[in-house]
Amino acid sequence: MLIGDVARRSGVSARMLRHYESLGLVRPTGRTESGYREYSSDNIRRIFHIESLRSLGLSLGDVKRALDDPGFAPAELVDDLIRQTRDRIAAETELLTRLRRIGAAEPAGWEGVLQIVALLQALGSSSAGARQRAALSAVEEVPVPVEALVEAVLSESDPNVAGALRWALAQSGEDGAALLAKGLGSPVAEVRKRAVRSIAEIPDGEATALLRGALTNPDIVVRGYAALALGTRRVADAVPTLIDMIVEERNDADAADALSTLATDPAVADRIATGLVDRLAHGTTGSSARRRLAQALADIPGNTTARALADLSHDEDRAVALTATYILKLRNGRQRTLTVRPSVRRPGDRGVSEARTEQAAV
Repeated sequence: MLIGDVARRSGVSARMLRHYESLGLVRPTGRTESGYREYSSDNIRRIFHIESLRSLGLSLGDVKRALDDPGFAPAELVDDLIRQTRDRIAAETELLTRLRRIGAAEPAGWEGVLQIVALLQALGSSSAGARQRAALSAVEEVPVPVEALVEAVLSESDPNVAGALRWALAQSGEDGAALLAKGLGSPVAEVRKRAVRSIAEIPDGEATALLRGALTNPDIVVRGYAALALGTRRVADAVPTLIDMIVEERNDADAADALSTLATDPAVADRIATGLVDRLAHGTTGSSARRRLAQALADIPGNTTARALADLSHDEDRAVALTATYILKLRNGRQRTLTVRPSVRRPGDRGVSEARTEQAAV
């Protein structure tokens, strides 16, 4: 078979076949009287073997060794090819991600493209200062795709840079919450924490819905951050988790503040008081937890709270009893102050405010 026929049958160009011959990969069986190369069926079979090995990424030198050396062991070479392929895929994926982000930013010209590239590189810098400046620039100067900000905030370990990134993400006005939601299911605890803290700073309804869902997250830290954020948004679903935090002494002061904010709604205040009282009645609640629960009751209005504090003022633990007694005095003092209202004194009348003050003092 002549070289032209071999090229048509194998798909390998005549030029490449001559190159294979120069490397000793394929040697024609002979030549015609006119000097044309002739190839046998074994030659053609070897050409197909060469192309098969080349499709795996082997160099022509490795292909020759594999076909000519009976003792050639492919395991090590294949492992090396796997590593090289993974590295190449990672590099190509990174490039594809960068190109997509540049496209999403819709730059008006090449100057805009260069600015976005510089900003993306700064977000991945080893310098915390450079990353922080990039986060601020993402809002004030060059718009950065929200995907890049989410990736940066979920991987950021420096607290100052992380704060700047969360702020930039909240200011972006784009759909960052949905992308951050993936971080809530990360196998890495620190990533889950970064995700919920970032969601907490996004003020839209989607973020609130994600925080509600995070109340059932298996990660206790995620549940805590979600409950604190929902407390500031006056979402009553957070009440049970906030009470748990007080009992378990996990950010208990912040949890009590969140309950105080929620208690501005009378209906929620009664629910909070009932929840706190139920935990106080629990037989396994220790004295330190009862003291924290009593302190949390201080800012919860209503008769349920007053009765619970009165009971706690006789608690067998002296610290708990003193805490409850002190809180009751403060609450009673506030109530008396509210009964004293300034009034306009008519000529010859005895001051109404003085009369109410005297009554309150009795």
